[in-house]
Amino acid sequence: MEHGNNFIDIGGCICSDLTFSHEIYSEGFYRFDVEVARLSGSADVLPVTVSERIIDRVAMVPGAYLRLSGQIRSYNNYVEADRRNKLVLTIFARDVEILAAPDSKANDVYLNGYICKPPVYRTTPFGREIADLLVAVNRSYKKSDYIPCIAWGRNARFAGKLTVGDNIGIWGRMQSRIYQKKQPDDTVLEKTAYEVSVAKVEVALPADTEEMPADDNF
Repeated sequence: MEHGNNFIDIGGCICSDLTFSHEIYSEGFYRFDVEVARLSGSADVLPVTVSERIIDRVAMVPGAYLRLSGQIRSYNNYVEADRRNKLVLTIFARDVEILAAPDSKANDVYLNGYICKPPVYRTTPFGREIADLLVAVNRSYKKSDYIPCIAWGRNARFAGKLTVGDNIGIWGRMQSRIYQKKQPDDTVLEKTAYEVSVAKVEVALPADTEEMPADDNF
């Protein structure tokens, strides 16, 4: 099935209340978190943004199971403490189904985009190969989403040789990762990063950008 150049499908459990995010042309958008189980037994907690027009707010409560599909979106959020913009990721839901019971541990991502920063290839002290990528995925109306991706092993070796401007296809999963950041006053703040863990990467031809409704300005 063709999903354009940016697609995510997840199945999981709502683990936060709906909170109002913003309004565009009288259409309200809400945010909430979904816990998606991994095969290892751990879980990723992923942020979701959804229009009020496609959900039953009464059913969208913590503990409810769902399956949703959409796109990974990014936006800049100015952080006063750091005096800089921070890249924030969210899953922009296009279709949501509330389930009576867990359906699956689905977490599937496909991206077709462009390398927009030199890849960072490195090895861990235990010899594991890793490559960090920042991929720009075009959206209609001359917008782009900037999505951090991480590759391992032979995918990391391949990705480490890519250059800015290369068009690539990525298959993988979205994950959350908790890390600690030291503050100017020497305190340590726990933060969460979101990224796509790469299962497959290849040089690709550009996919057609999916046309979005005129009021889709998130």
